Amino acid sequence: MLLSCAFVNLKPGVGKTTSAIWLAHALHESGMSPLFVDGDPAGSALRWSDLADGFPFPVVALPVGDVHRRVDDFLGDRRAVVFDAPQLEDHARIARSIMRHANEWIIPVTPAPIELDRMAPIRTEMDDVESLRVEPARTAVLLNRTNRHEPTRTGPDADAREVLTERGYDVLGTQIPRLDLYAQSFGMQVKVKGSAYMDLAEELMKRHTA
Repeated sequence: MLLSCAFVNLKPGVGKTTSAIWLAHALHESGMSPLFVDGDPAGSALRWSDLADGFPFPVVALPVGDVHRRVDDFLGDRRAVVFDAPQLEDHARIARSIMRHANEWIIPVTPAPIELDRMAPIRTEMDDVESLRVEPARTAVLLNRTNRHEPTRTGPDADAREVLTERGYDVLGTQIPRLDLYAQSFGMQVKVKGSAYMDLAEELMKRHTA
């Protein structure tokens, strides 16, 4: 079965595009041969690809409200697709269409109180889209821009993980630390070997085949 991942959130600036690009590279390195779909009207992922002289996988721009109907025309025999979805608050129709296709909804969240407070409206949006799907999607929170590389027992990262778990969210074991390696990578070639995104790709592939 196709691994179809969408990075979604209510607002911009949470690291959706960066995470989507890095994950796609990690899946490519893992032999999954992904298609990357830039669903954001801003076209940041497509621009990144142009500045980097291309990625080792195809990138298509589909900032349209029926992405879920069109994307299969570009897949061929690929085993994975990664979507960079626009923010729900401004482009709900496109984001919802992407969520109708994806079987993994990944919500990047910074371990800060204001970000945790935004989770309630995201859940409402997800519940609405679930009613349109034939099969339920898996939803997982990706702690992004964390203080530590690995999960800890104390500190802001651990507090955020505990709060989200108590609210019923599935929080991925992998977390993405706050590093210039990721934050300053726009427009650059991505060297994913040894990065946290390789761990993320491995975790998602295991979830997919479980």
